Amino acid sequence: MGSLLFFLPHRGNKVIRWYTLCICIIELLLITYAFSYHFQLDDPLIQLTEDYKWIDFFNFSWRLGIDGISIGPILLTGFITTLATLAAWPVTRECRLFHFLMLAMYSGQIGPFSSQDLLLFFMMWELELIPVYLLLSMWGGKKRLYSATKFFLYTAGSSAFLLMGILGVCLSGSNEPTLNFETLANQSYPVALEILFYIGFFIAFAVKSPIIPLHTWLPDTHGEAHYSTCMLLAGILLKMGAYGLVRINMELLPHAHSIFSPWLIIVGTIQIIYAASTSPGQRNLKKRIAYSSVSHMGFIIIGLGSISDTGLNGAILQIISHGFIGAALFFLAGTSYDRIRLVYLDEMGGMAITIPKIFTTFSILSMASLALPGMSGFVAELIVFWGILTSQKFLLMTKTLITFVMAIGIILTPIYSLSMLRQMFYGYRLFNAPNSYFVDSGPRELFLSICIFLPVIAIGIYPDFVFSLSVDKVEALLSNYFYP
Repeated sequence: MGSLLFFLPHRGNKVIRWYTLCICIIELLLITYAFSYHFQLDDPLIQLTEDYKWIDFFNFSWRLGIDGISIGPILLTGFITTLATLAAWPVTRECRLFHFLMLAMYSGQIGPFSSQDLLLFFMMWELELIPVYLLLSMWGGKKRLYSATKFFLYTAGSSAFLLMGILGVCLSGSNEPTLNFETLANQSYPVALEILFYIGFFIAFAVKSPIIPLHTWLPDTHGEAHYSTCMLLAGILLKMGAYGLVRINMELLPHAHSIFSPWLIIVGTIQIIYAASTSPGQRNLKKRIAYSSVSHMGFIIIGLGSISDTGLNGAILQIISHGFIGAALFFLAGTSYDRIRLVYLDEMGGMAITIPKIFTTFSILSMASLALPGMSGFVAELIVFWGILTSQKFLLMTKTLITFVMAIGIILTPIYSLSMLRQMFYGYRLFNAPNSYFVDSGPRELFLSICIFLPVIAIGIYPDFVFSLSVDKVEALLSNYFYP
């Protein structure tokens, strides 16, 4: 469908925008319909399957399907991509190519969540690499080529580890070589080999998640990308790495995951503290939000390392919650930049007087980011805390120490969030400037902000909706784990 964009009139930017938006809305409605009428919440097995032979020589199939872990990220992908397309309305340069790349990213991002064949998973994983590179290098900021090259090198390098891990898992099973997820989930490997595979997959997913010290591409990419691209990166791309850790590292390699789980919790805790401490030192608004994303992803790592029903469900809820909040903050940062043409926080100030609607929405969603009770971030982080405290894997003293350090990270979060709001919106710097009149949010931007805000509030008030998707699948997944 996206290829038809090149047959539309070259100067018909409005037609191209509406066509792309309609495709995204139709896709979202189809996903919602399939989920509402054909997905059984109490069935932990793969549903809505599609299985066709592709390459007989490799025993390679076009094999798709969803379960309780993948349905949430798929719905998130459809929702955020639709809103990102609407956010890209002001883009006029090379409009056809821009919107084609947005739709190509849609395919590349929804593919890994639904793939049930490892090689297909890898192909879909790679599919979004070129669109992101082009979107960043053609519509980015002043350092766009540096950021695009850095992104490409990091992600392409991590993909080599992913491919080696896939080939190793495929060829080293006890039965004949297979790429089928369901078959591989029932295979066992020697512990040393499983640890080797786990490390390879972990490096690949750690770059995308991102996990320190492999996170350095993220602030540069977010700092230079157009904000509609940032919405897709923060809302969906980072979640692909976390999903890969659940789907491959946890499900296919349970013994190695049990061995590495204490290290995951240590890395996740360090990540929360490090990113929350680094964020206040960022002058660039989007880089500050990017570091907050790195900090919040630490909770997902800790949830996965807890090896408990509560912790893993909390990690999945954090994947969904941060998808909404991260995308919203980058959108609002972009709309602010459209008006004042400033990226550095120490040059801003007094914006609350001139653009009160943006000030209000930015403040509310920043509160969601710092885990204000009643919003999705609070519930997700609380459930991860509870998952660590109730985990049978760790001693009480260890759990208490981890929880204490995580709490320090949560205390640091309001510092960088509130200081960001203070630098942007309070004071009189811009108000006293000669050109101090700016246009506030229009109907399109207000509609977009409200659309993201509603699920944040809904999940915060009634998180059981998200838990109902994943709870049975999580229970089935963790039945492979045994405690000493």
